[in-house]
Amino acid sequence: MPANLNQHDASQRPYSWSLEMLLRMLKDLETQQDDKITNILDVLGEFGTFQRRLVALTFVPSILIGFFMFADVFMFTAQKPYCNTSWILAEGPTLSEAEQMNLTLPREPNGSFQTCFMYLPVAWDLDSIIQFGLNDTQPCQNGWIYPESRKRSLINEFDLVCGEELTLETAQTVFLVGLLMGSLVFGFISDKLGRYPSILLSLLALSIFGFGAAFVSSFYQYLVFRLGVCQAAVGYTISSVALVTEWLMGEHRAHAVVLELCFWSLGVMFLSGLAYSLPHWRLVFLVGGAPVFSLISYIWILPESPRWLMVKGRVAAAKQVLCYVASVNKKTVPLSLLDKLQLPEKKVTDASILDFCSNRHLRKVMLVMGCMWFTIGYSCFTLNFRLKDFGVNTYLRRVIPAMLEVPAQLCCIFLLEQIGRKWSLAVTLFQSSFLSLLILTFPPEVKSTLVMMVLLGEGILTTSVTVFLIYTAQVLPTVLRATGLGLVSLAWAAGAILSMTLISHSFTVLSTLCSCIAAILALSLCFLLPETHSQLLPDSLEDYSLQRRSISKDLARWGMFCDDVTEEVAKNTILNAINLAPDPLVIRVQSKEETADRQED
Repeated sequence: MPANLNQHDASQRPYSWSLEMLLRMLKDLETQQDDKITNILDVLGEFGTFQRRLVALTFVPSILIGFFMFADVFMFTAQKPYCNTSWILAEGPTLSEAEQMNLTLPREPNGSFQTCFMYLPVAWDLDSIIQFGLNDTQPCQNGWIYPESRKRSLINEFDLVCGEELTLETAQTVFLVGLLMGSLVFGFISDKLGRYPSILLSLLALSIFGFGAAFVSSFYQYLVFRLGVCQAAVGYTISSVALVTEWLMGEHRAHAVVLELCFWSLGVMFLSGLAYSLPHWRLVFLVGGAPVFSLISYIWILPESPRWLMVKGRVAAAKQVLCYVASVNKKTVPLSLLDKLQLPEKKVTDASILDFCSNRHLRKVMLVMGCMWFTIGYSCFTLNFRLKDFGVNTYLRRVIPAMLEVPAQLCCIFLLEQIGRKWSLAVTLFQSSFLSLLILTFPPEVKSTLVMMVLLGEGILTTSVTVFLIYTAQVLPTVLRATGLGLVSLAWAAGAILSMTLISHSFTVLSTLCSCIAAILALSLCFLLPETHSQLLPDSLEDYSLQRRSISKDLARWGMFCDDVTEEVAKNTILNAINLAPDPLVIRVQSKEETADRQED
């Protein structure tokens, strides 16, 4: 009787998690046989000479982007200005700077000199000025001097003091506007014109607006150049992540993106060292931006994505670039595989940004990812501003997080390989939510503990950004991959703008509370997303809709034919199907041997 009951229970629940995985493996095998690009890339080698060189090409631009994007932090070194009163030198040319200030500047009640006022000049000789003193004051008329300054910054270069303040917050606003504009413009360019022209255009803009910032003659020119740098930075990031995702296979995609972001952090550390050691802000841009000239070589060595070429119908160009990779990796691609690269019989309609609204699967995924990117952007800026509120030194505020980001990003590799993209994102979001709650509960008196928790939170959010960037690039179809990356970057910038707005109005506790609530909401939404680990890249909207089909439908269809089949029998049936299925690698080897035999004959 118990045995019959066990058999009955097994027939009532014949489908477990392992059975679902087997069904997914069978579906993936069928899909892989239809993915011509994947089959050819497998023959070329998953990580050969060409792929290693492609990943290495992302290093120098990533360092420069980390350098240029965060340069504003060190360009606004705090300066104490005093009115320029050199008029008195006509009466006493031998006066020292201290004597000049003592005679011509009014004092505060505490005895210090006033920074924005001076005594009204008079037509007296020096002895009369010393004997009677000056009484009438007025605002500074001939500019300012900075006797206590050891570095030349934007503040004392363009006299951004005494009612003329255009501070770091202004530059950060321009930074976020540049992100908004670049996300839209370069996402569209990358999907319409290709990864190659988009990357070259962004590198050209990075060279002009990054290195050229050293030659601006006004602060407003500087803001224009910073706007261009931010657009170029987000444009390069979107296009390069799309390019390496479409060229590499398996876990190598995640490794390449992680390394690219690690070099971002190295660029920030490089910037911090230069800003600390060089005395002039223009020298920082000149020395740090010098490597941009090496990017000229990318015109000849950067490849186009074969997946993008295929979705655009440029079959001959795709075959040409694949043959070039075969020559670099010293591999031979069977002609039978190349011949399979043909235009689809059914004409594929051009995709546009409107498909994110009209396609049900895309709409759901983009809404969830938009909310999560908004949360990450909001939390990143909130934690960074909290460090500033705690009085942490400017250099330490950038160097320490950058040093923590490198091991944090490398830890992503372990997470991604062990638990997949979706659960890695859930783990990092849970940790950031927990830390936000801790920061709210700790009293402000324990400053050192709060600083350590904020630094730890920044490291965890860095892992969230890394995992999410990898996930977003893999979940979107090739035809709209860059546009989708641009849209989620918009959400990130929107979250950063909200954070900066709240903190600028001194709502510090409210901003931290919102960060905690947003992190919990993002964590709950995370489970609505599909897993992309070990999944093939979708190329067209049709592929995307097919691959995002729920596994429950496959189980239901399977159950129509095997209602009385136990779990063990179902597993054996699927495993037999997988074992009997033709292996694409075997087919390729056989084709290669047949080609060699024909050549010998």
